[in-house]
Amino acid sequence: MKRHTRLVMVLAAATATLASVGFAAPGASASTRHARRASTVLPRQVFAPYFEAYDTSRGGPAAQSRASGAKYLSLAFLQTARAGSCTDYWNADTSEPISSSSFGSDISGIQAAGGNVIPSFGGASADATGTELADSCTSVTSIAQVYEKVINTYHVPRIDLDVEGASLTNTAGINRRNEAVAQVESWAAAHKISIQFSYTLPATTTGLTSQDDAVIKNAIADHAQISVVNLMTFDYYIGTEQNMVTDTETAAAGAYNELHSLFPSDTPAQVWQMIGVTEMPGIDDFGTDETFTTADATSVLNWAKAKGINTLSFWALQRDNGGCPGTKGTDTCSGIAQSTWYFSHVFAQFA
Repeated sequence: MKRHTRLVMVLAAATATLASVGFAAPGASASTRHARRASTVLPRQVFAPYFEAYDTSRGGPAAQSRASGAKYLSLAFLQTARAGSCTDYWNADTSEPISSSSFGSDISGIQAAGGNVIPSFGGASADATGTELADSCTSVTSIAQVYEKVINTYHVPRIDLDVEGASLTNTAGINRRNEAVAQVESWAAAHKISIQFSYTLPATTTGLTSQDDAVIKNAIADHAQISVVNLMTFDYYIGTEQNMVTDTETAAAGAYNELHSLFPSDTPAQVWQMIGVTEMPGIDDFGTDETFTTADATSVLNWAKAKGINTLSFWALQRDNGGCPGTKGTDTCSGIAQSTWYFSHVFAQFA
């Protein structure tokens, strides 16, 4: 996802100790992967909009969670301050380390209210500058230790890996990332810790790209269990007016077909449980030809419930207001006429 404007995602949760419904080693049975699902600390269907961690002008995550009614938030983003580093910070800001001093009280407050957060690594800005952790750091063990630090510091149920742009062609980084995921899953199992990993990947209107597919297949080869593919269903840049609901449905159908081919022993319901979608309410970065309307929100909600997908999200919570009608791709408003928190209130019904 693009930090500041765009967040098109594919959310994939990988876990060694709990509800993993995702990418396992080719020899792993469906019963092995799906037996862990019951112990997950996330709902089977979760609404988790993204929170722009670099913008707290209207309040921090806990305050915005209370105001919007969104119990679960995806916090974006964690990345290194410079290429070549193995140390991640919130927003690449060295004054915001992975520590209880950075969002710790907010996260604890959300958890105390019955929700939780999903820290997100990467994003388009990091992917373009070599500051996504696995692109930046050449040590698999060091990457895994950063993931473990996030888990130990914030006690979160899932980590999101937002991989797009140049990160989708960095084969060494892709392999390091998946090897680190597998290493953390082994560590978590040994310590009886429940954790999932999510992949956020750009989608086309017909499903996953060949680059997305390569990331998934590498996860299988590295024995990283990835549970859910959450598609970034916006910013297609096709050049024509799009029906954003239809695009969401066809993108997810394409992903379903690909995942079913990778996991043929899984039932249709299990494969749909490996899928999530993230919308961009209002006018996305392309312009008015790609507008996700208030009516579209209800249509996607009903479709998501009917299909039984895992995750419903949008970019981003700070955009969920009608403060800038006619403006495309801003971080602070949707660009359409709407009531504040309209999309949050509709999508909250998913869970």
